[in-house]
Formats: sequence, C-alpha cells, structure tokens
Amino acid sequence: MPKASVKRLIECNKEQLVDLVLDIENYPKFIPYCLDAKIYEKKEERNLIFIIAELTIGKGPFKATYKSHVKFDKNTDTIQVTNIEGPLKYLENKWFFLEKDSFTEISFDIDFEIENKFLNTVMSKSFQYGLDKIADSFQKRANDLFKG
Repeated sequence: MPKASVKRLIECNKEQLVDLVLDIENYPKFIPYCLDAKIYEKKEERNLIFIIAELTIGKGPFKATYKSHVKFDKNTDTIQVTNIEGPLKYLENKWFFLEKDSFTEISFDIDFEIENKFLNTVMSKSFQYGLDKIADSFQKRANDLFKG
C-alpha cells in the first residue's frame, strides 16, 4: 500500500491552482507517464464540483487505465479522489489549497493499492520519487501559465 505526501508553495492564486488540478483533460500535456485523460461527467451542486474521469498511465509496453470520482469542495478548498474501476484495489488522494499572499500552498496526500501484488511492491519502493516528479510538473505548469 504505497502512501506518500508532498507539499509545495506555488506562485499563483488559489483559484488558478484549483483550476489547473481540475483541468484533467490536459494532464497528458505536462504530467510524466500520463498518456491519456478523459472526462465522462462533470456537474456542480452548490459548493461542490463532481467529476468522473479516466487516466491512462504508462511507459513503454506497460500501461493501465483507471477511472475515478473527483470531488472539489469550495468551502474547504479540498479535492478528494477515489477509485471507481481499473487496476487499483483502492485509491484515496486529497489535495489541500491554502492561499498565502501571492502564493498558494498545495498539499497532496495519496494512498493506494494495486491489484497486482508484485507491482504494488515495486511501486512502494519508488513512489515518493514519482510523486515528487508529478508535483514538479504541476509547479512548472503553474509557473508557465500564471507567473509573470
């Protein structure tokens, strides 16, 4: 069961960063190993946004597609993601956004388990490194879009 957390301070406002994270269909443009992204459903109810999305992740001959439920709560400035279907036994991740002057602190916690025990063991060994690379990608994308 790989678990990891990452925190970054990014120079942009909170709304811009939330929009970037919710712009799932553009993930293949800037997230390493994200090969495809699709939104199946998106709806707003009061202070909540619900999205059903699918990501295809892979490198070389290895790739997997999983579908998730994404919920953004405008009251708490959090995004929660849970697995619906795919190679994951379960997935729980949370994004937290906190505006500080002209910066936004973003925290990302993830906990998941892959159905395949061998791959789960392999992922446990290098997962923090991979998560840091993904955080770097979000930070670079935010800088490219919003800084200056």
